[in-house]
Amino acid sequence: MKIKAFIATSVVCAAAGLSVPSYADVVVGVTISLTGPGASLAIPTKNAIDIFPREIDGQAIKYVVLDDASDPAGAVRNFKKLVDEYKADVILGSSISPATMPLVNLAAETHVPLLSLAASSRIVEPQDEVRRWTFKALQNQQMMMGVTIDHMVASNVKSVGYIGFSDAYGESWRQELTTQLEPRGIALKAVEHYGSKDTSVTAQILKIMQAKPDAVFIAAAGTPGALPQRTLIERGYKGAVYQTYGIANEKFLQLAGKDADGALFSVGPMLVAEQLPASNPIRAVALDLTHKYEAKYGKGSASVFVANAWDTYLLLSSALKAALPKQKPGTEAFRSALRDSLEQTKDLVTSQGVMTMSPKDHVGYDKRAAVMVQVKDGGWKYIP
Repeated sequence: MKIKAFIATSVVCAAAGLSVPSYADVVVGVTISLTGPGASLAIPTKNAIDIFPREIDGQAIKYVVLDDASDPAGAVRNFKKLVDEYKADVILGSSISPATMPLVNLAAETHVPLLSLAASSRIVEPQDEVRRWTFKALQNQQMMMGVTIDHMVASNVKSVGYIGFSDAYGESWRQELTTQLEPRGIALKAVEHYGSKDTSVTAQILKIMQAKPDAVFIAAAGTPGALPQRTLIERGYKGAVYQTYGIANEKFLQLAGKDADGALFSVGPMLVAEQLPASNPIRAVALDLTHKYEAKYGKGSASVFVANAWDTYLLLSSALKAALPKQKPGTEAFRSALRDSLEQTKDLVTSQGVMTMSPKDHVGYDKRAAVMVQVKDGGWKYIP
C-alpha cells in the first residue's frame, strides 16, 4: 500500500507539477520500473533522481518520471509520451533490459538520446545506425564476466551450471558465459532458465545438481535472484554460487537471508567504496555519492542501482555542459549536439569507474570498473 501511494504521488507530480515545459529548460524524461519485478531496482533509482541537481551551469533541468511497471509496452508508451507531450531532450530508462530494448529503436527514430539504466550489452552493442543514439553508464557483461571467470580459475573451478532469466538479460549473460568459459578450460555442464515472476525453480535446480558442477552461475536481477540462490542452499548444494551485479541491493539480502552468504559476483567499486585503497580515484566519487544519498535515505541505503543512476547523471551533466553553449534545448539540433557530446566523453570518473566513450564504445569503462565481492554476514565484502 505504501509503495502504491509513493508511486501515485511521483507520477502525479510528473503529470501536474512538471507540465509541458518551455523550451528554455532541459527536459529529462525518465521511464523506470517502479512496480513489477524491476521495482527493487527502480525505487533506489527514483530516490537518486530526487537528489540530482536541478541546474547545470545556470541552466534549469526538469525531470519527468513515469512508471513503466516493468513492462516493455509500458516503457514504449512512456517514451512516446515523454517525447511528444513533454518535449524531452533526453530519455533515461528503463530499469530492466526487456523494457529497455524496444526503446533503442525509438531513440534512433526520434533522434532523442537514450541513457539506459539497464545492464544488457545488447542495448549498446554492436554499435550501428540504430544504437548510436543509445548510451549507458553501466558495465557490459563482457568485462564483468571476465572478472568473474578469473575468480573461478583462481578457485580451481572446472565445471559450471547455469540458471538465468528467460529474457534479454539472462540470455546475454548466458551467451557471455558460454563464450568465455571454454578458452579458460571450464566446462558448462547444465543450462536452465526461469521467469522473473516464477515462484519455484526446484526442478531446474535439481537438474543442475545432477550434473554435479563445481559452481553455479545465476543470471538474474533484483529480488528474483534470491529464488535460485535459496533453492540451491535448501537442496544442499555445496559448490560455489556466482551471481551478477543485478542482485547488489539490500532487498536481495533481506529476501535471501542467510542463504545469500558466500554468493560471489563482480560489480562496480561503489558497492565497497570504503574498502578500496585511498589511491583509487573512484573511491572519492563513490564515497561522496554514498554520503549524499545516505544523508537523505539512511545509513546502508546506497546501492549499485543508486550508483547506476548517479553515474548516468554524471555522464549526462558532462555532455550537457558541452552541448548547451552550442544549441538551445527543445530542438533537434540540441539533441544531436547532446548525442555527439555524450560520444566524446573522456576520462570521466564516476562512482563505478573511469569512462571514455567513442563511436564504437557507448559504455567506455575499462577494467577499473569491476571488482569481485562476496556476500558475508548480510553485507558486502571486497575481494582484492
